[in-house]
Amino acid sequence: MTTTKVQNDYQVDRRATSHVRNRYSLFSHVYDIMEWPIERWAYQDWRKQLWAGLPSGDILEIGAGTGKNIPYYRSDMEIAAIDLTPAMLGRYEKRLKANPVEDIHAVPVIMDAQDLTFEDDTFDAVVATFVFCSVPDPVRGLSDALRVTRPGGELHLLEHMAADSSGLRGFMRELDRPFHYLTGVHIARETVANVQKSGWTIESIQVLNGSGIFKKIVARKV
Repeated sequence: MTTTKVQNDYQVDRRATSHVRNRYSLFSHVYDIMEWPIERWAYQDWRKQLWAGLPSGDILEIGAGTGKNIPYYRSDMEIAAIDLTPAMLGRYEKRLKANPVEDIHAVPVIMDAQDLTFEDDTFDAVVATFVFCSVPDPVRGLSDALRVTRPGGELHLLEHMAADSSGLRGFMRELDRPFHYLTGVHIARETVANVQKSGWTIESIQVLNGSGIFKKIVARKV
């Protein structure tokens, strides 16, 4: 995998990106504690299922965070694990070193999902778990993920987004701005539509809870 800078005309919103980085830096030391209940209740099972469905080969993990997906890495993968926030990726590195499986190949890199520095057609698959709720320009991030994926390659997402029902969706939209200000996370993203807008061909959408807030999305580069 190469990380040669790829030039493009896109201009990252530095202010919005800095806000997200600062919020995740602030919460990095308590992030796992904050998410522990829902991680135990649902996330860990969803992560296991998601990673089991990934192909072998070169994998890009966007938003590797504190390394919650490391237990589900496989020895037939070469993983580039990127994250925007050094404090989060520092915890990832500690978890990776503590991983008892010796034949795991993963390289953590500080990188912005909106401005990937990988060459075109580098990866067999891209994976992200609860990440595109916080990327300032999710369509740009998903489009750049498409660029660095080989033809026929896959996108695997676990995401939370605006609910399917109009009433709950409207309530989430009302709370989205203050919630984002406090945490760096958007709670009312239209992630399925964003995947389509970015050029991916959606192959499956699995609703993971009754409200439709949590979904697993699989898409392909055609």
